[in-house]
Amino acid sequence: MAGASRESLIGFEFLRGRQNETVVKELYIASSKASETFRFKSPYKMADHGSSENGINWADGHIEYKEFHTVVTEAVVGSAHLYAYGVSKFTFLSSLTGRTDHNLDDMDCPTPDSFNHKHWCTMPCHKFP
Repeated sequence: MAGASRESLIGFEFLRGRQNETVVKELYIASSKASETFRFKSPYKMADHGSSENGINWADGHIEYKEFHTVVTEAVVGSAHLYAYGVSKFTFLSSLTGRTDHNLDDMDCPTPDSFNHKHWCTMPCHKFP
């Protein structure tokens, strides 16, 4: 997603790890010109579990988790402004990227549930359970 000064929406879906830590399983970034989704393998072996809310399973992913920080850093490099939705995601992503950009919650934006989605994923998903 090359670009000199674009505005991008960034978000993620996660599961909880052994120590109740956030383990990002899917990262997505979208701008007016492109969108990318990255699915990460689990960082360690653990009993299979998932989320009925986001459909992600602990066994999902194809990118090594050790590449997570590099993927995030490279994905946002051309973004003049980053937007995230919700204080917990905004805080997590700000600490990860070293940037303090924009929390859409603070901007009175519509909730993601209110969007009329124009695109659907056609790839087979591993819905939990």
